[in-house]
Amino acid sequence: MTSDSADDGPTVGFDDLGLSAPLRDTLHDLGYEAPSPIQAATIPLLLEGRDVTGLAQTGTGKTAAFALPILDRLDPEQRTPQALVLAPTRELALQVCEAFERYANRLDSVTVLPVYGGQSYGVQLSALRRGVQIVVGTPGRVIDHLDRGTLDLSGLRFLVLDEADEMLTMGFAEDVETILARTPADKQVALFSATMPPAIRRLSQKYLDQPAEVTLRTETTTSANTRQRYLIVSYPQKVDALTRILEVEEFDGMIVFVRTKLETEAVAEKLRARGLSAAAINGDMPQAARERTVEQLRAGTLDILVATDVAARGLDVDRISHVVNYDIPTGTQAYVHRVGRTGRAGRSGEAISFVTPRERYLLKVIEKATRQPLERMDLPSAEDINDSRLARFDASITQALQSPEVGFFREVVGHYVREHDVPEADVAAALAVVLQGDSPLLLDPDADPRDHDRGPGGRRESLAMTPYRIAVGRRDRVDPRQIMGALANEGGLQRRDFGRIDIRSDHSVVELPADLTQETKERLKRTRIAGIPIRLTPTDHRPRDHRGRGPRTRPSDRPRSRDDRGSKRRKPRSR
Repeated sequence: MTSDSADDGPTVGFDDLGLSAPLRDTLHDLGYEAPSPIQAATIPLLLEGRDVTGLAQTGTGKTAAFALPILDRLDPEQRTPQALVLAPTRELALQVCEAFERYANRLDSVTVLPVYGGQSYGVQLSALRRGVQIVVGTPGRVIDHLDRGTLDLSGLRFLVLDEADEMLTMGFAEDVETILARTPADKQVALFSATMPPAIRRLSQKYLDQPAEVTLRTETTTSANTRQRYLIVSYPQKVDALTRILEVEEFDGMIVFVRTKLETEAVAEKLRARGLSAAAINGDMPQAARERTVEQLRAGTLDILVATDVAARGLDVDRISHVVNYDIPTGTQAYVHRVGRTGRAGRSGEAISFVTPRERYLLKVIEKATRQPLERMDLPSAEDINDSRLARFDASITQALQSPEVGFFREVVGHYVREHDVPEADVAAALAVVLQGDSPLLLDPDADPRDHDRGPGGRRESLAMTPYRIAVGRRDRVDPRQIMGALANEGGLQRRDFGRIDIRSDHSVVELPADLTQETKERLKRTRIAGIPIRLTPTDHRPRDHRGRGPRTRPSDRPRSRDDRGSKRRKPRSR
């Protein structure tokens, strides 16, 4: 095995890589000026027929690194599959297919087929019967076709494992090995992965023939073209905070990341209620609906996509200028993948993370892993928003003055001025009032969402909570961890969604967010703990501690140590 660095050596162009003229012309048409480091190092090796292991993060241009050599070496006479690309998700499979089709624009009769679950077999079977040269698919559906005898890989010449570590993480290890074992031994294999864990190393040693290892060495794991910021914000303040940020940020397309499928719909609905062009995308949506939504974002008829990590995997839309971590991820790899949706291919990007006070520790974890500091930002004030609105108002007037219809309306206004003896400035102001409608142009500076989480007397509440009664208690031998786990499972809740939990003899009182949706409440009512239906109902009784001295500390405030469980209470340590 040889090892090459993807950022060593002099700068090269696509003309230096050995690609055919039609492919070079296509790249020129697409506006590609120079290969990325992973492309410059990998393409010549694959054109030579070498097996390759490429270590590179998402967003580095690895799709072109394997697609261009495959297209260059296709046999136009062979109508059975010559290349198979395995991808972990449907979104990535579709993205890779689109890339193949773009790069094959000047080639004759290249056929590419995406094969994934969620699409009817009929479409795929018809295409396979007609003959395809390149198949891009998820492991599960590829195995289905192999078992049915509808996918013939006897003539396969090229095989690519894209995001191999992600495939193994998602549980496809056995499927991938099954597919590899059912392909010709003399094929060329390229394996691309963001990391090289032992399982990937074993896979490479078993199925690749003396591969060249290309490693993309970078100073950071996130793009230097992306500015990364964070905002300290309480949970109920997030929607207002996002709305204000959208008012003052110059953005084109945006992805807002949340943790759960339920939250995608809830956040998108709240944004639409504020007049914003937003839609949700998650794993429960039919594939056709997901594809339509992504296409709307790509075409500019949709501006904001609210997504989970899984749903956005492999999503590549050029116009994404901003990524917002509405819920900051707990894993650094998820953070890197999210931020990688913007700042791609030399473009600048913006990443903003919402961090609740309890999540501050995650900032240090992310900064250490990415080796890039996150810049703290302030919540835009009413004055900031009003300045932005006035600037947009000025710009709309300037643009309207360029319209050929200005002359006609000047005469209309002039007629009104003459008939009613009113100054032109007053007429312009009156027209602005008509245009404004029921929504005021400017915000009231006193209406600041930073005050929304203040309780009576200005006391600051970390979360707006409502108490609920559940029909399990000490006699049922339940503890706070059981209650949290069961409710989180059924309702798609997170640790931060739980307030105080007070376990009593025959029931318990638990604080949950005041803005729970009706759908979430209905799901929670179906919860069972220790086999007992909890019969969740609102209550006026706030949780109290066992000594009757006020509310019990939240279970998430600190873990219980072995000493806490003893019969003697220890005095708290001085700080």
